[in-house]
Amino acid sequence: MSDDHHRAALAERAARAGGVVARQQFRGDLAVETKDHKNDLVTEVDRDAQAQVVATIREEFGSDAFVLEEEVVTLSGPETGETDPAVLDEVPETGDAWVVDPIDGTANYIRGMRTWATSVTAIRDGDSVGSATYMPAAGDLFAAGPESATRDGATLAVSDRDDPETFAVAPVGWWDRDDRSEFADLCGAVVERFGDMRRIGSFQATLAFVADGGLDGAICTTPMNPWDTMAGVHMVRQAGGTVTDADGERWRHDSETLVASNGEAHAELLAAADDALDA
Repeated sequence: MSDDHHRAALAERAARAGGVVARQQFRGDLAVETKDHKNDLVTEVDRDAQAQVVATIREEFGSDAFVLEEEVVTLSGPETGETDPAVLDEVPETGDAWVVDPIDGTANYIRGMRTWATSVTAIRDGDSVGSATYMPAAGDLFAAGPESATRDGATLAVSDRDDPETFAVAPVGWWDRDDRSEFADLCGAVVERFGDMRRIGSFQATLAFVADGGLDGAICTTPMNPWDTMAGVHMVRQAGGTVTDADGERWRHDSETLVASNGEAHAELLAAADDALDA
């Protein structure tokens, strides 16, 4: 097994391990905390699931770096706030690392809704080589390696629709209260140009659904985090889809916008993003 295939397989195993931790507390009593604002939520389960993902990966790649959604401290120094030196603030441009979102869709998780995921991506030199999005409450594991993408072992393929008026497209991202007009502009652009709109509540689940053909596209016109995007972007591409920024340039982990599609009418999604940004 090549190193890339090994890492892709480990991404699946680590996502399952973290997802099992989260599933055990799903619809249970949760102590909910806020981070940057009242709708930016976290629970102890997020941190426990993340710790399980990291521990699973470190069994095989003990010196690799991590980019994590939730803050961590060393086992020996929580009182001093000493940070783990292998946890990075941003995706490195060189070397091997792992990007982890222990519960993508925490708001759904807290509300008892089934659409949430544990997401793990193995990256090399800034690009994904293997990724997994495990949705324990729904019972699905989406995964992508160096050459393929699957859902529960079956090959993934984006939809073959080519008429935008039949597309289901999801706006994704988060806007502060003062910027909600930008969200409204994006929703308006989507409903004007496409057949239907979905709002899933989990960025990684949304991208997995594009890869699986359930959605025909997704648009984000606001800056995003790598743990919300990198796994799903890799899946969409491996499933035959297209992912760019709003200017049509190849999407990277540091892009400020994202447009994902089945590739059949990508220009129409770019036009919708342009409508929203120019409104």
